[in-house]
Amino acid sequence: MDDVLSDNDIIELILNVDADVEKDKAPTISLKDCKVYGPGLSENFTVPVRYFFIQLIDTEQKSFSSSPQSLSIQVSGVKVKCRIWYQLLQIKEGLFIARYRLYETCVGIQIDIVYENQLVAEAPYIIEGPVFHEQCYCPKPINEWLSNLNCPSSYSQIDHDLKIFPEIDMRNALEDALKRFNHPGSYSICHYSIISNQIYRKCFGQYVGFSMFMDEILLSLTRKMYLPDMEFIANLGDWPLEQRSEADNPIPIFSWCGSKSTKDIVMPTYDITEATLEMMGRVMVDILSVMGNSGPSWEEKIQMAFWRGRDSRQERLDLVKLSREHPSLINASLTNFFFFRKEEAEYGPKSEYISFFDFSRYQINIDGTVAAYRLPYLIAGGSLVLKQESDFYEYFYNDIQPMVHYVPFNRNLSNLVEKLQWAIDHDDEAKKIAENAQDFALSNLMPKDVLCYYAVLFKEYSTRLKSNNIVVENMEHIKQPIQKSCFCPDEEKFQDMYSKDEL
Repeated sequence: MDDVLSDNDIIELILNVDADVEKDKAPTISLKDCKVYGPGLSENFTVPVRYFFIQLIDTEQKSFSSSPQSLSIQVSGVKVKCRIWYQLLQIKEGLFIARYRLYETCVGIQIDIVYENQLVAEAPYIIEGPVFHEQCYCPKPINEWLSNLNCPSSYSQIDHDLKIFPEIDMRNALEDALKRFNHPGSYSICHYSIISNQIYRKCFGQYVGFSMFMDEILLSLTRKMYLPDMEFIANLGDWPLEQRSEADNPIPIFSWCGSKSTKDIVMPTYDITEATLEMMGRVMVDILSVMGNSGPSWEEKIQMAFWRGRDSRQERLDLVKLSREHPSLINASLTNFFFFRKEEAEYGPKSEYISFFDFSRYQINIDGTVAAYRLPYLIAGGSLVLKQESDFYEYFYNDIQPMVHYVPFNRNLSNLVEKLQWAIDHDDEAKKIAENAQDFALSNLMPKDVLCYYAVLFKEYSTRLKSNNIVVENMEHIKQPIQKSCFCPDEEKFQDMYSKDEL
């Protein structure tokens, strides 16, 4: 006798058929509609690490959620083999960033983008050469380089910092600076001169090792563009120095950090600068690696605030105490005791370093000796940042807004628990702020943006120098590294094109 289907069997069969139909209706990837874009597809994008974006699109013209394993890239030399290291990082569902670093000049580059054995969008992408690696000294006129990278013509922070220095007499400024700050053990400053795109410096102070960060950015920039002839004073310490009022003739001093009570000219921090220059090299944490390794999705992150750091400010100790009072809300501990060694018994034990990007939904940013230089990485990491109100700032702080890119809390931490509870109770709003922050990082804190800021800053600063009589006597010549496999255009051609007039 034939088997007879029961009512339950029939219902299950119908449900399975419906499920298969729904599966067939589900949107699939549309390879031709996927978007591949970004500066790393151009030969003129001369930065240490080149990068571009891949946006997967489905048949409904929406972002396509895909397993990272389904997408792959290959970056290789055209016709001739070329040493290139490349990586593919997933920023969010459907959005990837591809990056690559050249270790020799390539005659041409081919970029293959493959999704499950099929080419994506208009792949392969061909970059006509030569494509220079980071160590090549092949400078272009500064305006041409700025145009090639689509750099902004100005920055509000630069305009603010230079406004009080309409005309700069470097002889007087340097003499004044040496009287006030040439105190070994207390201050460390360097006098830099750039003439004919060559770098010279003389440092003053006991601890001048951080001059290597200033050297490296200047060497990198002068390999890419002709910087104007100029000289300036760089502060090697964390604290901004110039406390004079505008009426008392402040000295133009370049610093990595600014404050409400000082007049220093702010540059990108040595931390984000080194991360830009040494990306995919000796630096492990950079803005792109953070975006590509930001841990689980928002919904899967632990609903708790996280912080690790050393004891460089009293409020950091207070935060540890607060976390012990609210262990379900805050996970905070110190990784090292230097400033408050006698307090280790109360605020210890020391914790091992843990990546602060991975598992927590909320990240706390609290000042150290000055502004905490980790903020760029925190806002890039996909978690909600709670930022302490502070008198200190980095070069981009004027462009981020409270309750748009981060949640502020009082300097004395008095309302931090309240702000955390707000984030828990308003999860959708908190998630949106975290997304805004990451979008800001994508648009403003990328390697291109760091180099653009330096180039625009030096260009604008140089126009304010009163005299072209640049001093190089008794200064050390900071030479470029030895070049290998560089096929630069005729340097004389560019020298002829370069003049002060174009500035």
